[in-house]
Amino acid sequence: MANLFDQVSSDIRTAMKARDKVRLEALRNIKKYFIEAKTAPGANDTLEDATALKILQKLAKQGEESADTYAKAKRQDLADAELAQVAVIKEYLPKPLSEEEITAQVKAIIAQTGAQGMKDMGKVMGQATKQMAGKADGKVISTIVRQLLA
Repeated sequence: MANLFDQVSSDIRTAMKARDKVRLEALRNIKKYFIEAKTAPGANDTLEDATALKILQKLAKQGEESADTYAKAKRQDLADAELAQVAVIKEYLPKPLSEEEITAQVKAIIAQTGAQGMKDMGKVMGQATKQMAGKADGKVISTIVRQLLA
C-alpha cells in the first residue's frame, strides 16, 4: 500500500494526463505542504501518514474558511473554486465519524479511564483526540465529552 505522499504524486500525473486543472492545482498544493513537512528539521526526509492526514485536515479547514469568507464578500466564483479544491483534499481523508460513533467511543474512553466528572476532562480529551484523529472535529469531541462528564 502506497503512503499518502506517493499516492498524491501518482495522482498528479493522472490529473496532468486528464488535463484536470482543478484537481492538478489542489494536488500540487498538497504536495508542496507534504514536501515542506518532509524537509522540516527532524523529519529525516520522511512523512508519516498520520502527519500527512493532519496537513490534509488543516488544508481542508483553511479552504472551507476561505470559501466562507469569499461567500460573505459576495464572491461566489472564488468560494466555488475554493470548495472544489477542498473536495479534492477530502478524498484523501478518512470518512468522518457520525455523532453517534463519536459518543460511543467517548463513552468507552470514559469507562476505560474511570473518569468522574469535569475534573477528568483533560484525560478523556487526550485519549479521544488521539483515537479519533482525522476522523472527528475537536470541537465536536469536546462538546460530547462535556455532555457526558457533566
